[in-house]
Amino acid sequence: MKADRLLSILLLLQTRGQVSATELAERLEVSVRTIYRDVESLSAAGVPVFTERGRHGGIGLLPGYRTDVTGLTADEARALFVLSAQGAHSDLGLDGALGSALRKVMAALPAPHRPAAERISERILVDPARWMPGGAPVAAPGPDLGELQYAVFADRRLRLRYRHSGTPAPVEYTVDPYGLVSKAAVWYLVADLHGEPRLFRADRVLTAETTEELVRRRAGTGLGDVWAVLREQVERLPKELPVRVRVRRGRLDLFLRIHGGRVTAQPPEAGLGPAEEWVEMAMAFPAPAAVRSLLAFGADAEVLAPAVARRELARAAADALRLYQDQA
Repeated sequence: MKADRLLSILLLLQTRGQVSATELAERLEVSVRTIYRDVESLSAAGVPVFTERGRHGGIGLLPGYRTDVTGLTADEARALFVLSAQGAHSDLGLDGALGSALRKVMAALPAPHRPAAERISERILVDPARWMPGGAPVAAPGPDLGELQYAVFADRRLRLRYRHSGTPAPVEYTVDPYGLVSKAAVWYLVADLHGEPRLFRADRVLTAETTEELVRRRAGTGLGDVWAVLREQVERLPKELPVRVRVRRGRLDLFLRIHGGRVTAQPPEAGLGPAEEWVEMAMAFPAPAAVRSLLAFGADAEVLAPAVARRELARAAADALRLYQDQA
């Protein structure tokens, strides 16, 4: 369509400066004569376009002329460019269309907005696939990504207080961030710790402080490279043991604070009746022996399945009984 072609010419001239009619014709797959007719149409519409003949001539816009055909703010532009990461468009075969659309938007953005939009794909990744097949993801409280995002785009080191799964005491780290990754709706900080790639789940970051030190990333390594290494490491881990547990409702909050990182599915709060004393949930442990950590809740937590996990807890309880029965 002619209107679409005129817009494309305008965007190319805004982005590239002076461009030859031959190059415009090749890019838009029309004849040079059509390009000159389009230039006349732009001029008639009030666009200050000019042509220069000769070896170094071409078509251009008068200095200082620019129009923001998108009307996008800086934040809107950054939000749009998150789409350039992996997503549903790949499955639909729309990678080419998305790339073309984003190039048009980039060309139309005011110059001050461009650097932030260009860096989005370098600092943000979206990977919608779950870590392991099967099972619904657990809805975690939305983390505060503000400080993490600031450090990522400011290229500064981060000081974190972080709570690992199954470890109640937080640990302090100073890391070199590469970017943020949304994996199956869960946000992760991808960073180097002492020069080695590490993955930090954002909702386990208790506090984050951006330092004045410049980030120390490995030369020639970007977010996509580090994420590929970390994702392979996680997916290569041995399959965890699924465990079904029930917990007394009165101890549920404490139980989730301590073991919430191992919960893979739990009933919605709305589904619990006031008379229900027990709450059932699905969990995952790296090995049967790791289930012994649930003994800290005594009779307030019961492993319902599998049998191998119940036998492990029975052996642990029997060992404790033998140790203390002489003092009973």
